[in-house]
Amino acid sequence: MMQFLAKAGLAALLSAAALAGTVAPAAAQVNIIIGEPDRRPPPPDWRRPPPPPPGYGRPPGYGRPPRGGCDPRMAENIAEDYGLRRTRVVDVSPRRIVVQGWSRRGPDQMTFGNVRGCPLMRR
Repeated sequence: MMQFLAKAGLAALLSAAALAGTVAPAAAQVNIIIGEPDRRPPPPDWRRPPPPPPGYGRPPGYGRPPRGGCDPRMAENIAEDYGLRRTRVVDVSPRRIVVQGWSRRGPDQMTFGNVRGCPLMRR
Protein backbone atom coordinates (compact mmCIF):
# COMPACT_ATOMS: atom_id res chain seq x y z
CA MET A 1 0.00 0.00 0.00
CA MET A 2 2.84 2.32 0.83
CA GLN A 3 4.40 1.69 -2.59
CA PHE A 4 1.11 2.49 -4.30
CA LEU A 5 0.82 5.85 -2.48
CA ALA A 6 4.46 6.69 -3.29
CA LYS A 7 3.92 5.97 -7.00
CA ALA A 8 0.64 7.94 -7.05
CA GLY A 9 2.30 10.90 -5.32
CA LEU A 10 5.21 10.84 -7.74
CA ALA A 11 2.80 10.69 -10.70
CA ALA A 12 0.82 13.64 -9.30
CA LEU A 13 4.01 15.62 -8.78
CA LEU A 14 5.20 14.96 -12.34
CA SER A 15 1.82 15.89 -13.85
CA ALA A 16 1.71 19.10 -11.80
CA ALA A 17 5.22 20.04 -12.99
CA ALA A 18 4.31 19.29 -16.60
CA LEU A 19 1.14 21.35 -16.29
CA ALA A 20 3.02 24.29 -14.78
CA GLY A 21 5.62 24.14 -17.57
CA THR A 22 2.98 24.43 -20.29
CA VAL A 23 0.91 27.16 -18.64
CA ALA A 24 3.70 29.78 -18.58
CA PRO A 25 4.37 29.83 -22.38
CA ALA A 26 0.66 29.72 -23.16
CA ALA A 27 0.01 32.67 -20.86
CA ALA A 28 2.59 34.76 -22.73
CA GLN A 29 0.50 34.56 -25.91
CA VAL A 30 -2.65 36.00 -24.42
CA ASN A 31 -3.30 39.63 -25.42
CA ILE A 32 -5.41 41.66 -23.07
CA ILE A 33 -6.76 44.87 -24.61
CA ILE A 34 -8.40 47.37 -22.33
CA GLY A 35 -10.44 50.01 -24.09
CA GLU A 36 -11.00 50.40 -27.82
CA PRO A 37 -9.21 47.90 -30.06
CA ASP A 38 -8.77 50.47 -32.88
CA ARG A 39 -6.83 53.15 -31.04
CA ARG A 40 -4.92 55.98 -32.70
CA PRO A 41 -1.11 55.70 -32.82
CA PRO A 42 0.77 57.24 -29.92
CA PRO A 43 1.67 60.92 -30.24
CA PRO A 44 5.12 61.82 -31.59
CA ASP A 45 8.00 62.10 -29.18
CA TRP A 46 7.70 65.52 -27.55
CA ARG A 47 11.39 65.64 -26.66
CA ARG A 48 12.59 65.74 -30.27
CA PRO A 49 11.34 68.54 -32.56
CA PRO A 50 10.07 67.53 -36.00
CA PRO A 51 12.52 67.92 -38.88
CA PRO A 52 12.31 71.22 -40.76
CA PRO A 53 10.60 71.25 -44.15
CA PRO A 54 12.88 71.00 -47.20
CA GLY A 55 14.49 74.31 -48.07
CA TYR A 56 13.72 75.88 -44.70
CA GLY A 57 16.05 78.74 -43.81
CA ARG A 58 17.68 78.95 -47.24
CA PRO A 59 17.37 81.77 -49.77
CA PRO A 60 15.02 81.12 -52.70
CA GLY A 61 16.65 79.22 -55.54
CA TYR A 62 19.40 77.77 -53.34
CA GLY A 63 20.70 74.47 -54.64
CA ARG A 64 18.73 74.35 -57.87
CA PRO A 65 19.01 76.10 -61.22
CA PRO A 66 16.63 78.96 -61.92
CA ARG A 67 13.42 78.06 -63.71
CA GLY A 68 12.91 80.93 -66.13
CA GLY A 69 16.30 82.04 -67.38
CA CYS A 70 19.89 82.63 -66.44
CA ASP A 71 20.41 84.14 -63.02
CA PRO A 72 23.02 86.97 -63.12
CA ARG A 73 24.75 85.50 -60.05
CA MET A 74 25.02 82.18 -61.84
CA ALA A 75 26.53 83.92 -64.90
CA GLU A 76 29.13 85.59 -62.65
CA ASN A 77 29.99 82.25 -61.06
CA ILE A 78 30.43 80.58 -64.47
CA ALA A 79 32.64 83.47 -65.64
CA GLU A 80 34.80 83.05 -62.53
CA ASP A 81 35.08 79.34 -63.32
CA TYR A 82 36.40 80.30 -66.77
CA GLY A 83 39.13 82.42 -65.13
CA LEU A 84 37.60 85.90 -65.04
CA ARG A 85 38.33 87.78 -61.81
CA ARG A 86 36.37 90.59 -60.11
CA THR A 87 33.32 89.86 -62.22
CA ARG A 88 30.28 92.10 -62.47
CA VAL A 89 27.14 92.03 -64.57
CA VAL A 90 26.96 95.07 -66.85
CA ASP A 91 23.95 94.29 -69.06
CA VAL A 92 20.89 92.09 -68.77
CA SER A 93 18.49 91.78 -71.70
CA PRO A 94 15.82 89.21 -72.58
CA ARG A 95 18.37 87.40 -74.79
CA ARG A 96 21.76 87.79 -73.12
CA ILE A 97 23.70 88.65 -69.97
CA VAL A 98 27.05 90.42 -70.28
CA VAL A 99 29.66 89.93 -67.54
CA GLN A 100 32.86 91.97 -67.37
CA GLY A 101 35.97 91.28 -65.38
CA TRP A 102 39.73 90.87 -65.52
CA SER A 103 41.65 88.05 -67.17
CA ARG A 104 45.42 87.51 -67.44
CA ARG A 105 45.64 89.84 -70.41
CA GLY A 106 43.57 92.66 -68.92
CA PRO A 107 39.90 93.65 -69.03
CA ASP A 108 37.66 91.07 -70.67
CA GLN A 109 33.97 90.33 -71.09
CA MET A 110 31.82 87.24 -71.57
CA THR A 111 28.30 86.97 -72.94
CA PHE A 112 25.85 84.33 -71.74
CA GLY A 113 22.46 83.36 -73.15
CA ASN A 114 19.53 84.30 -70.93
CA VAL A 115 18.08 80.79 -70.88
CA ARG A 116 18.22 78.02 -68.33
CA GLY A 117 21.80 76.89 -67.65
CA CYS A 118 23.50 80.13 -68.85
CA PRO A 119 25.18 78.88 -72.05
CA LEU A 120 28.32 80.78 -73.08
CA MET A 121 27.70 82.75 -76.29
CA ARG A 122 30.91 84.73 -76.71
CA ARG A 123 34.13 85.10 -74.82
